Amino acid sequence: MSLRDKYNHAIQTAKNFKMDGSAEERDGKLHFKGKVQSQEQANKIWDAIKTVPSWQTEVVADIKAVATSATPTQTQAQPPTQKQTQLTYTVKSGDTLSKIAREFLGDANAYMEIFNANRDQLTDPNLIKPGQVLTIPQPAHK
Repeated sequence: MSLRDKYNHAIQTAKNFKMDGSAEERDGKLHFKGKVQSQEQANKIWDAIKTVPSWQTEVVADIKAVATSATPTQTQAQPPTQKQTQLTYTVKSGDTLSKIAREFLGDANAYMEIFNANRDQLTDPNLIKPGQVLTIPQPAHK
């Protein structure tokens, strides 16, 4: 079985996201290189690669997100008639809710405000994953 066959799920995932790049076999490894539109798409391709237990010895990958969300972004939370905007933040490796709360709310102990604002995707304030897009609430003390 070729590596392209073995990693067909990951290749199809990349194709579904219209990854601008390639997945080619050379030197006994599968080389994934390309760009996708979001970090979430890049993470899903990585998830597909990691479904093969031996991926670490068989894959060399460089998958980049064109529109990375590693920094906070402003999105409209309300219809344009209202002036309130809502911050979102894409979790990076090493982040904690306390760290994010300190950065955006000015108080590490305000992590439960972020947790409560994201209960639709979080079940435990100690379990956040890189790639998750969290809503950052307005500070309660405003």
